[in-house]
Amino acid sequence: MPSRLIPLFPLRVVVFPRTQLPLHIFEDRYKEMVGNAIRDRSEFGVVLAKDDGIMNAGCTVTVEKVLQMYPDGRLDVVTRGLRRFEIEALNDDKDYLQAEVSYFDDEDSEPAPAEVRDQALSNYRSLSELPAPERRGEADLADPQLSFQLAQGLPDLDFLNMLLRHRSETTRLKQLNQYLAEYIPRQRTIERMKELAPTNGFGGKPAGL
Repeated sequence: MPSRLIPLFPLRVVVFPRTQLPLHIFEDRYKEMVGNAIRDRSEFGVVLAKDDGIMNAGCTVTVEKVLQMYPDGRLDVVTRGLRRFEIEALNDDKDYLQAEVSYFDDEDSEPAPAEVRDQALSNYRSLSELPAPERRGEADLADPQLSFQLAQGLPDLDFLNMLLRHRSETTRLKQLNQYLAEYIPRQRTIERMKELAPTNGFGGKPAGL
């Protein structure tokens, strides 16, 4: 597939196809970029920004809804992930970064085994019982790429970026199950410690209070 030039928005976030990403736009260059996307109904790429640069794979988004437009040009918008891409070359002709990208999708033709999907759904139900301030929206459990729906909002950006790059739903679900098998018990322990901390673990107030 031939490469295509698209605007890039480097952020400390990973977005997946068909998942929502709210954005507050305040820098002039991104006001221009997002304004163009709204006007032209076009897409721009969201890539994970690290301290040493940007990752070379991301996901395009389109502006689904404009929540608020401020007098100074700032914007609150809701975007939705569209398609995954790899960066072929960077372009700095504009104030915001652009890139020549090539798009990709999964290479496996068969759906993930039912037992793998069922385990992922069970883990997700357990995850949903924990506090999740990063959860961006309701998961579409009918999505053929279920892993993207279940993983959105997890805090480990490197893990999410790895999932984004994988071209097999079965592999993503297996890795997600392995990750959640460790993450969920750890978070339960953290939440339990938060509950015990004010009472010293004995049901009463700490000494001296």
